[in-house]
Formats: sequence, C-alpha cells, structure tokens
Amino acid sequence: MTDLIKSTILAGLGILTLTREKAEDLARDLIKKGELAKTEEAKFVKELMEKSGKSGSEVKKKIEETVEETLKKLNIPTRKDLDEIREKLDKLIKK
Repeated sequence: MTDLIKSTILAGLGILTLTREKAEDLARDLIKKGELAKTEEAKFVKELMEKSGKSGSEVKKKIEETVEETLKKLNIPTRKDLDEIREKLDKLIKK
C-alpha cells in the first residue's frame, strides 16, 4: 500500500483515537476491497499503531508547549514557578 494512501487513512481515522481493534477492522476492510494483501495485514496494523503512538506523543508535546506559552503571555505562574517560590520561602522562614 502506498504511503499516500496510508497517510490519507491515518488522517481520516483521526490517528489519535486509533485503537488496535479499529486498525484491525480497517485492515480487514481493505483486504475485502482488494486494497491490501492478507499477508500485509499484520505489518499494516503494526505500522498504524506505531504511527498512532508517535502522533499522540507529538500532539501532547505541542499542547504542553502551547499551554506553557499561553501561561507566560498571561503572566500566570506555572507549577515550576510556584515550586521555586515555595522553596525560596521555606529557606527564608528557616533563617
């Protein structure tokens, strides 16, 4: 199966919500339509699951970066900022 077709399928499925069961169902449907050889089924499912995991990680990272940038723009302290302030305050209290 060509990479273009795989990419189109991944985009159409909403790769982030892809489960193994959905990937297997899709592979069976493609086999029925003659667009995927039965011998390619396991490989196809494995590739879909790998791409799904990778895409999910990339999206999560992008969301975290966007939230962090937004907090900075709004001048809202992050958990890290608050922890640093807490540590400084604890040191001052001990003195």
